[in-house]
Amino acid sequence: MTTLAPAAPAAPAATAATAGRRRSRSSVAGLVILGLFVAAALVSLVWTPYPPMRPATGRFYSAPGGGHLFGTDAVGADVFSRALAATRTDVGITVAVVALALVVGTVWGALAGYLGGAFDAVTMRLMQVMNSFPSILLAMLVIAALGGGLFDVVLITALIPMPEYTRLARAEVSSKKNWQFTEAARMIGRRPMGVLFRHVVPNSLRPLVAYAAINASWVIATVGALGFLGLGIEPGSAEWGSMIAGGQAGIVTGRWWISFFPGLCILLLATAFHLLGDGLSDDDLDRRGH
Repeated sequence: MTTLAPAAPAAPAATAATAGRRRSRSSVAGLVILGLFVAAALVSLVWTPYPPMRPATGRFYSAPGGGHLFGTDAVGADVFSRALAATRTDVGITVAVVALALVVGTVWGALAGYLGGAFDAVTMRLMQVMNSFPSILLAMLVIAALGGGLFDVVLITALIPMPEYTRLARAEVSSKKNWQFTEAARMIGRRPMGVLFRHVVPNSLRPLVAYAAINASWVIATVGALGFLGLGIEPGSAEWGSMIAGGQAGIVTGRWWISFFPGLCILLLATAFHLLGDGLSDDDLDRRGH
């Protein structure tokens, strides 16, 4: 009698497929939430229920409901209108910070990884020095010393995570600069910088973009913290951190909505970036594994 061999278990494949669907769902959820915030930021450019900075749009400390979806604050300003207007400020700062850190860190790290030698050694030592300072404390000290302003917030907040972009770009370029496609580019006469920026860097961007999405969740929380402390962002302005600071006195008296809704916006946007970055990171690991 012929004995049939037992079939190979399908559990690993099923587990991998399930994990892939879960990552896909998290990425889609992150994109949907992020898309809603971007749409809100664009809408706030042309419309808000009330002028965001106008006082006395309703009764002071009016609870959510009626004509004021998120209630009113201590001067009767509409919290929903201010939170909607703050979306373009916080989203705009976050995008500017991440874009600046991504571009500068990628170029710097790519040059260090491709050229090597003294430039690479000096770059890595400088990155270690930059990482030796506590990030939030460094941002507070530098912004306070410079006098504040949105430009300073963007510049300093982008400078803090830049070493991670630089290290990641350096590692990716160092591992790919001798691959077959780069050797082929050199053989057809490409110049070194052409090989780097037309061939090596484009093939190294996926993990950098994944990290940028995760880093954006840190950026939005840091911008909110700076706004809460009144550093770089004028107190009382339409910005989520500043709004939380303006409503903190009302929390103990039951007027929770003034701080709650801006804080919820920060939480949701940070979660969206994290979900998106987590999905991209896992996809990149899967690609490397295969």
